[in-house]
Amino acid sequence: METTQAAAPAPSSLERRIDMAVPLAEIDKEVEKRLKHIAKTAKMAGFRPGKMPMKLVAQTYGGQARSEAIGAAVERAFGEKVREQKLNVAGYPRIEPKNAPNDQQFEFTAIFEVYPEITLGDISGKEIEKATLTVSDAEVDKTIDVLRAQRTAYLPVERASAKGDRMVIDFVGRKNGEEFQGGKAENFTVEVGGGRMLPDFETAIEGLAPAAQKTFDVKFPEDYNVAELNGQTVQFDVAVRAVLGPVLPELDADFAKALGVADGDLVKMRQEVRANLEREVKKRLQARVKNQVMDALLAVNPIDVPQALVEMESQQMAEAAKADLEKRGAAMKNMPVEPSWFTEQATRRVKLGLVLAELVKSKDLHARPEQVKAVVEDFAETFEDPKEVVRWYYSQPQRLAEAEALAMENNVVEWALANAKVSEKAVGFDELMGNQA
Repeated sequence: METTQAAAPAPSSLERRIDMAVPLAEIDKEVEKRLKHIAKTAKMAGFRPGKMPMKLVAQTYGGQARSEAIGAAVERAFGEKVREQKLNVAGYPRIEPKNAPNDQQFEFTAIFEVYPEITLGDISGKEIEKATLTVSDAEVDKTIDVLRAQRTAYLPVERASAKGDRMVIDFVGRKNGEEFQGGKAENFTVEVGGGRMLPDFETAIEGLAPAAQKTFDVKFPEDYNVAELNGQTVQFDVAVRAVLGPVLPELDADFAKALGVADGDLVKMRQEVRANLEREVKKRLQARVKNQVMDALLAVNPIDVPQALVEMESQQMAEAAKADLEKRGAAMKNMPVEPSWFTEQATRRVKLGLVLAELVKSKDLHARPEQVKAVVEDFAETFEDPKEVVRWYYSQPQRLAEAEALAMENNVVEWALANAKVSEKAVGFDELMGNQA
């Protein structure tokens, strides 16, 4: 529970204020009790443990004991008021002591938020477009082409380089005849037209053959991240060690084995690619319609949300984002991730959480055991030993939380589709997959 003298933020429709008082005699009694407890174990040079005089105990620990006693008394008083008024408090109260002194009681104001009362709106007038897509042989072929491209090998060729090739080069950059830091490398691999190097550099090396040498000028952009090179024209000497041309793997047994088909059977490979593709398409179609359902529920259930919950959700999202970046190798020590960056998304999450909780309760959309099991089995399907994954989920109940939440959301989606205006619309494969197979 937080005690503060700071100015209160602008009140919201969910904010409540309760004036309360706690007798100082009650606080003094609690302070004495705490000091006696501390005295039993308190240590100070010159005294054996537990033998420290009470006067010294009070001098040393009195401030701490009084702060704790006030906090405990305020918490008890607040709890009694909340129960008496049947308030559903969101987050923690802010405590503001009264400015006027009182030698009989400690007077304060508790400022806090309550959960909104939700009266579910009517979704029957909302239109939801349900995207459909049936995976065809063409989509399977396109996916296999992408998988082949991902396994492209680059082999030495004796010809001029072209876009899509890789080149192994040595280069030295000079500004006003002097080498500059970061402008030199050996055995450096660059993709021709790949966009990793400055445009002038990539244009100059395209068309060079193995063993070729070339000197050319490159102008750095005005906003380059090295101040000394901003807008500067420098000269590069380049020597080509090798040109590597892309070679797609053959569509054969070795390729099938690389995709996990042990016997290299191409028919089995296509079946597995189709199954994986259908699973991914199904997941994306479900995500599309779920987003529309959630948007519709928010539209018909406009509610204010406790800022305390938004702040907590924003903090959790910031911590999760930071952990994810660290897991990806980013050095986050001097790179803050601010909770305020996530306020909008956190607000949506909190609103949805409150609306869904009320909807699930009022319409009895709780996840049933068989639904949870089906979700877990769907999770496990992509693993080598699905049964072991299922056992792992069920070995500890808390691991089922994700599956239970997803099953509940699926129930909400099904309920919404049964009550809203739903139309089906075929969607293109590239559109659904974001141009990625």
